Amino acid sequence: MFRNTRRHAALLLAAAAAAGAGSLHDHGDSAASVTVSASTPLRQLLSTATTGLLFSNPHFAPWQGGFPVLNSFVSASVPPTDLSSQGSGGNSDDSRCCPGCLGRNSIAKAAAAVGPAVVNISSMHESHGWVLGKSIGSGTIIDPDGTILTCAHVVADFQSTRAVHKGKVSVSLQDGREFEGVVLNADRHSDIAVVKIKSKTPLPAAKLGSSCELRPGDWVVALGCPHSLQNTVTSGIVSCVDRKSSDLGLGGIRREYLQTDCAINQGNSGGPLVNLDGEIVGVNVMKVMAADGLSFAVPIDSVVKIVEHFKKNGRVIRPWLGVKMLDLNPVVIEQLKERSSSFPDVRNGVLVPMVTPGSPAERAGFAPGDVVVEFDGKPIQSIKEIIDIMGDKVGVPIEVHVKRANNVPVTLTVIPEEADASR
Repeated sequence: MFRNTRRHAALLLAAAAAAGAGSLHDHGDSAASVTVSASTPLRQLLSTATTGLLFSNPHFAPWQGGFPVLNSFVSASVPPTDLSSQGSGGNSDDSRCCPGCLGRNSIAKAAAAVGPAVVNISSMHESHGWVLGKSIGSGTIIDPDGTILTCAHVVADFQSTRAVHKGKVSVSLQDGREFEGVVLNADRHSDIAVVKIKSKTPLPAAKLGSSCELRPGDWVVALGCPHSLQNTVTSGIVSCVDRKSSDLGLGGIRREYLQTDCAINQGNSGGPLVNLDGEIVGVNVMKVMAADGLSFAVPIDSVVKIVEHFKKNGRVIRPWLGVKMLDLNPVVIEQLKERSSSFPDVRNGVLVPMVTPGSPAERAGFAPGDVVVEFDGKPIQSIKEIIDIMGDKVGVPIEVHVKRANNVPVTLTVIPEEADASR
């Protein structure tokens, strides 16, 4: 019983020290006793928790500002250490065991690296000769020439089928400068837009990172500038990469989001999502109202491709095949083989469960149950590979190799059409 009593006491004291609520002092006398000093709330907690457990034992004295502990008792846990130099205000050590680890100042440094490039975007309209502005979102300068990334819904009206750009917006920087911005492009399906401002001097610009290597659990920081000169900073982790649609049939639109638990409000829309190196890995687009702390961002790798489309074509061109697709893996393949022994013998590929009537895929001869194993001369393992190969190829014939039931190989030629944005 006495051993159990000492063990319970050790656990309580170790917890107090680990929580930073107290400090350990070695008196250095012959008894080599150690005293744990605690704040009043913790002292009350320990007193309550140990009543009848420790103080009922004659080997322990009542609490009198400190708790005498036998040396053998302490040696079983953590040796006494001088913690006087490790106070919360004096520790500037930001060492990290590896680049992806979180240090004491990691989030603050990441926010500081990109903060000057985060801007507030307001709509502009005149009333009785006065130019009025309404704060509607955030953006990030990605080039010293004044190129800004933001959300399409911040700078364009998508209430109608056709997007109507708001034309000009007011852009406020963290240093107090204000500029008139021009909306260059906006894509409603990805919710990404590009705004341009002009300055006589180079502007602060954020560095673009990469989102392809982000994993669930990686730390990210969401920034915004919802109230003119005041930045907001929230941190969290990547929950998952959420591919919202693998449907290349109805409109050919495939949305891909980074799902995070960063707190994002409406004014943060268009602001950057950055990694611990202060690099942009996404653009904040929305939060889920019914789920506190659940937010989404467009991966920066997708954003870069959208911007390239803007520069090359003036809009995002999305080839349309007219098929639904499903990534295959050994587990899914085994399940499908159990359901039908005629399912083709493949190790990987992309399954076509549905073909849209009247689509390019139907005209090419695609049929439900086809497994795409080669697309435009390249072996295929995922839908993403097909998307990347198609790029903006519209009206260009593409040779596709598929396998059908009982391992029947078929070669098809499909000519993608441009997706109708109104579908």
